[in-house]
Amino acid sequence: MKETDMTFTPTGYDPYDFANRRHIGPSPSEMDEMLKVIGADSLNALIDATIPKSLRQDEPLDFGAPLSEREMLHRMRVTAGENEVLTSLLGQGYHGTVTPPAIQRNILENPAWYTAYTPYQPEISQGRLEALLNYQTMISDLTGLEVANASLLDEATACAEAMAMAHRVAKSKATGFFVDENCHPQNIAVMKTRAAPLGIEVIVGDPDTLDPEAVFGAIFQYPGTNGEVRDFTGQIAALHDAKAIGIVSADPLALTVLKEPGAMGADIAVGTSQRFGVPMAYGGPHAAYMATKDAYKRSMPGRIVGVSVDARGNKAYRLSLQTREQHIRREKATSNVCTAQALLAVMASFYAVFHGPEGLKAIAQSVHRKALRCAKKLEQAGFEIGPGAFFDTFTVEVGLLQKGVLHAARSQGVNLRPVGKTKVAITMDEAIRSATIEAVWRAFGIEAEDDPSDTDYRLPDSILRDSDYLTHPVFHMNRAETEMMRYMRRLADRDLALDRAMIPLGSCTMKLNAAAEMIPISWREFAMLHPLAPEDQARGYHRLIEDLKAKLCTITGYDAMSMQPNSGAQGEYAGLLTIAAYHAANGQDERDVCLIPMSAHGTNPASAQMVGMKVVVVKSAENGDIDLDDFRAKAEAAGDKLAATMITYPSTHGVFEETVRTVCAITHEHGGQVYIDGANLNALVGLVKLGELGGDVSHLNLHKTFAIPHGGGGPGMGPIGVKAHLAPHLPPDPFKGGIGAVSSAPYGSASILPISWAYILMMGGEGLTQATRVAILNANYIAARLRGAYDVLYKGPTGHVAHECIIDTRPYAESAGVTVDDIAKRLMDCGFHAPTMSWPVAGTLMVEPTESETKAELDRFCDAMLAIREEIRDIEEGRADAEANPLKHAPHTVEDLVGDWNRPYSREQGCFPPGAFRVDKYWPPVNRVDNAYGDRNLVCICPPLEDYVEAAE
Repeated sequence: MKETDMTFTPTGYDPYDFANRRHIGPSPSEMDEMLKVIGADSLNALIDATIPKSLRQDEPLDFGAPLSEREMLHRMRVTAGENEVLTSLLGQGYHGTVTPPAIQRNILENPAWYTAYTPYQPEISQGRLEALLNYQTMISDLTGLEVANASLLDEATACAEAMAMAHRVAKSKATGFFVDENCHPQNIAVMKTRAAPLGIEVIVGDPDTLDPEAVFGAIFQYPGTNGEVRDFTGQIAALHDAKAIGIVSADPLALTVLKEPGAMGADIAVGTSQRFGVPMAYGGPHAAYMATKDAYKRSMPGRIVGVSVDARGNKAYRLSLQTREQHIRREKATSNVCTAQALLAVMASFYAVFHGPEGLKAIAQSVHRKALRCAKKLEQAGFEIGPGAFFDTFTVEVGLLQKGVLHAARSQGVNLRPVGKTKVAITMDEAIRSATIEAVWRAFGIEAEDDPSDTDYRLPDSILRDSDYLTHPVFHMNRAETEMMRYMRRLADRDLALDRAMIPLGSCTMKLNAAAEMIPISWREFAMLHPLAPEDQARGYHRLIEDLKAKLCTITGYDAMSMQPNSGAQGEYAGLLTIAAYHAANGQDERDVCLIPMSAHGTNPASAQMVGMKVVVVKSAENGDIDLDDFRAKAEAAGDKLAATMITYPSTHGVFEETVRTVCAITHEHGGQVYIDGANLNALVGLVKLGELGGDVSHLNLHKTFAIPHGGGGPGMGPIGVKAHLAPHLPPDPFKGGIGAVSSAPYGSASILPISWAYILMMGGEGLTQATRVAILNANYIAARLRGAYDVLYKGPTGHVAHECIIDTRPYAESAGVTVDDIAKRLMDCGFHAPTMSWPVAGTLMVEPTESETKAELDRFCDAMLAIREEIRDIEEGRADAEANPLKHAPHTVEDLVGDWNRPYSREQGCFPPGAFRVDKYWPPVNRVDNAYGDRNLVCICPPLEDYVEAAE
């Protein structure tokens, strides 16, 4: 080799320039090509023409130099190391659990599961839907009630939703609601928060003092927060006599050995499935559940997976009933539930599949025996134990020795929970071994060796379960890891997630969830911390959370941040509660009018209704902007009753409205507060600050803008930022029982906050700003490439869109009989998830590509959309049959490829349209799902195997 061959020539490639090449899809040269198509001289020129300069922030974001992946992970390790993970026997709804490694690797850490979107498009979501149907079946069986939903946010929220549901369905005219004093404190706190705006009087007391005539419903904790196990059959019967509703908040593991709520006559059961293999994670995320009697199924909030058939009559799953009722019914919605906890519900369902009914019962029996062995030795030492019957939790009377016992336990590596001033509570779980039990005894001054062969139990026979559960074959499959791994893979392969293709959903920002950002959530220092652990054991969490808060305040222009809301809808609710509390503190309780433009997010009116506000809708102008004249008139009409204005910026029409500051000023002029929905923050970061526009409070969707994955419909985080005057009214700690708490844990789903922190650290201020600029570039590139084939419904004054655009497909319903549904399903044949359908404008598609997508993927999408337009043209001009065409029969499956074929178009055209990969083509597992059939024949649990055969015949 010649010496000259070794000459080093700089390539211009920087392997450490992660900020611009991980989250940002197009290369610099590709951006230049895209700008030519758009007709912009430069990216700066495009941004200047898109966002009014009067709205731009003065100072650039500056968080210092962005960290490389290695640097970030090192910093995360150091931070995690500040957490001290002791064995926490603290209970109160949170338990140690063992996540089977097969589930951790194949579900929690698998992008095929965590990058998927909510299964609103059933044909490409069959895997998730089956796993969620398994979850519903598990919950229905364990609770003994006919119908369960596909998860709620957390146990406290589920309790509050059950209370509100009881208020709707009860025939009793009473206004009181009874809450068992043995409910977990956070459950009581969140129920009190929900009750106050609705005029519900919460009565907390001993179940023996319940007056059924004074209430429309009651909720009982089972087992109680301090361990008591009792049968509520008598109380529930008395409630029914008074036409009231009985609710039980139950531990699902305990239900494998204890009498189920349905057998007690309960109308509704709620709880958390956290201990089914989902780590405590300093409070979340965890999947709560709700189950109810068949008579009340149409009043149950949240998502419900049902069984239907596809166009060939084959079994197919779909979301049933009020899937998005908060968007459709707006202020008349029964709940603002939007995000669920799909990923965690899937984990819990696989935990049940993994263990089966015998395994779950064995775990429950083991947990009870550990608790009893621990209690018996303390009794023998002279300590007073209560209650008389318990499952996994008991209390020890220690008198003035409480602090000493707690300190001694901690020195043994164990956290115990104080109860009152003289007792200590101890909760056992499946992860506890003999060494921990012996450490607890040492904390009480007892030296002894645990005897695991002691199989005694201390539960009355009358409270033991005598019914079967988890009888469906899916819970009895071969549990060899080989079979489990293949089952999880089969379900994943039925879905279309972000690891396969772009998911161009408007207002949902399906961006990259980088692997480096996801890694820390599995670390034990983040995953295994109990939310009630002493603060000095969570220093790393608090350092991370405080730094993330500060950075989010810098990004938004707000002064304070609450990390408690664990979904965007919860953020809306918390923000409006904060506004209401501010007005009340100023002696202006009469302020109850909330102005909401038609262009706002659909959950906004539902959230306003939940906090007791009266929704007044503001018209949109011809160009999609807020109608200023109508807004001003309605603000003046509200006068001193104006509480708030809720706007989305940029608007859901995909435009930067220049009048936003005027809207804020009019609101403030009349004494109201401005809530700016932060769902579209991906178009603002580094360029515009919500707090500088005139916003007083905003929620931020960390599961959108800040890289937390959607997980097939949850987890989410919706923290709220506020101006200084609202900071004193932010949600309080739910564990301390203050009214205003909105979630079960102080920091919501704390364990996913490291994802957003890592994202910001690796992007830096410049990287975050560039991401926003490229998100706007990508959206305008799609609008430009589709120009002439489709109309973009709304544009700014210079002809540009923001980070999303609305494609008008309405004309084709008249010209060719082609609906927005037909186009959405045809995109599946091309290997794409459909954009947001028929929202915010019926019959349209709202497209948001995000900054993460490469030019090649954007072009593939545009090629698919242009080819679809040509197929529509073939119908319009008579070259294709109006009914027997690829659009009407989409999506096409393998059955279409190999089965009988009598259609006037070719298999090639039907199955391999432009945009579809040839070798790696995604095949939808079912043809178009029959939604009407699914609602007429509602089945929300796993059907017997013979039903599968019948559906295919």
